[in-house]
Amino acid sequence: MEREKKIKEIQQEYQAADEQMLPAFIEEYIRDGRPGVSKIIGQAQKRLEKMRKEEERLEQLRYYEHLYEADYPMICGIDEVGRGPLAGPVCAAAVILPKDCKIFYINDSKKLSESRREMLYEEIMEKAIAVGIGMASPQQIDEVNILQATYIAMREAINELQVCPDILLNDAVTIPEVAIKQVPIIKGDAKSVSIGAASIIAKVTRDRLMKEYDQIMPEYGFAQNKGYGTKEHIEALKQYGPSPIHRRSFIGHFTDGIQ
Repeated sequence: MEREKKIKEIQQEYQAADEQMLPAFIEEYIRDGRPGVSKIIGQAQKRLEKMRKEEERLEQLRYYEHLYEADYPMICGIDEVGRGPLAGPVCAAAVILPKDCKIFYINDSKKLSESRREMLYEEIMEKAIAVGIGMASPQQIDEVNILQATYIAMREAINELQVCPDILLNDAVTIPEVAIKQVPIIKGDAKSVSIGAASIIAKVTRDRLMKEYDQIMPEYGFAQNKGYGTKEHIEALKQYGPSPIHRRSFIGHFTDGIQ
């Protein structure tokens, strides 16, 4: 006769189970009857329901991908981060995901925690057909303005792709000097899985770079503020003056004309 499993063993089995294993796990233990096991089953059912809702949300995020995939197999999402900071580059990413690629919790990068973004970055880089990253330096931003610098970064990201896209889904903008068909989508990083993926890649890439700058110039707190105009950052700017990565065309708005 098979030994009845201890509740602790069932708990360990549940913790080790991934989402695909949960239905079989629930089926196996749902009639166990012990209160401790019933509690575990309840946790498993809630987890399964959470994943079902996430799958529904993810399917809604594929609306634009489904809309264009028949005529444009290689769909590329484009997004940027870093338009607003006082320091550092603007960074853009271009991401082509496989058809019906399932990466849970993709969203506008601003709506995700740093730890979630880091995990998703690794998964996107692993599963994507192609990823391209582009940047425009603070000097370029000062020379041509932030919008034109953003276009420079986006074009570079597209050029860095190892696969040529058939269509670009962009977060709100139409990129000049690009021959590929473009679809600008307002708040696209929260409406398209491809743009959401691009927003995560761009955000994590830029954040990592700002942390590297912090190692060289710790007085500005770049690891925490990522170059944005926080109170501490502005105070440091007044005390130490601008660094080589500060945007000279931006800092006057926040620091009474410091140049």
